[in-house]
Amino acid sequence: MAVMCDYCMQHGAGGKWYLNAEHYSNEVAEKHDLRAFLLEQYTNFEQISVRPVGGISPVGMDHTFRMPIIGRVVKRMAERMLHSRKPPRNPFKAEGHMGQVVPLEDAEEILRHCAAEPLIEKNCMCRYMARGYKESCCINFGVMSEIVDKIPRFIPENEKYHLTRDEAIARFREHNRKGYIGTIWFGPFPYINNLCSCENPECAGIRPRVDFGIKSIYKAEYAIDHRPGACRACGACVRQCPFAAISMDKTLGRPVIDQDKCYGCGVCRHVCATDALFLVPRDDVAALAGKY
Repeated sequence: MAVMCDYCMQHGAGGKWYLNAEHYSNEVAEKHDLRAFLLEQYTNFEQISVRPVGGISPVGMDHTFRMPIIGRVVKRMAERMLHSRKPPRNPFKAEGHMGQVVPLEDAEEILRHCAAEPLIEKNCMCRYMARGYKESCCINFGVMSEIVDKIPRFIPENEKYHLTRDEAIARFREHNRKGYIGTIWFGPFPYINNLCSCENPECAGIRPRVDFGIKSIYKAEYAIDHRPGACRACGACVRQCPFAAISMDKTLGRPVIDQDKCYGCGVCRHVCATDALFLVPRDDVAALAGKY
């Protein structure tokens, strides 16, 4: 996490890079001529997952990642591309596309104070590619909103997709309560234009991290903790956690948390009837400090 931490301290608000409103501005998009870049990228979005990068095809890559030496080399190449801070050049590469899990509270701050208007909600292409159906649960803003207007398959049918800030917050809350994971993305660096509500394993941003250990996304600035005395041991949080970080301990007769597995999305809190679950800053937990 050292690279991202350095970036947070230099450019973020309160150590959170995604609360720096400058990265959402149209001026950033204009400076790097991102309108044409993003239009090309999203017009051909489905090709990104199958086009060779550096001569390496992503098809069947899961086998390559599991090879001891070659797998490590390819993982490093993928991380270098994702973490790149160079100006974007090739719309068929996920260069500079770095993200982080965000809980509901931080997502609301983004939508209230950082995201540039206009705001829209578009169809999630990860779900479309993984399951073959469309669901409008990804919120975009600024230049990206203008781009989506030109690409019909991203536009939800029979739904209002241009949103006010209050409407966008209400929609994000709705998805978060369903158990969808909030994520914020550079797309590409240094422009932030995607606030997604993701599912695991459908999310193409989360899956490389979960399945192969590639730092395609960072864990949140938080981790979940609980008040054992308030817990009714109903098990709802165990079923809600998308990362299997909560399990039922038969000996104790209540859920236990593996904070090392926790991504800090906070969606487990929505199903706890006694408010026994709460988020704590990740760096305040000695075993988690600096581990993102």
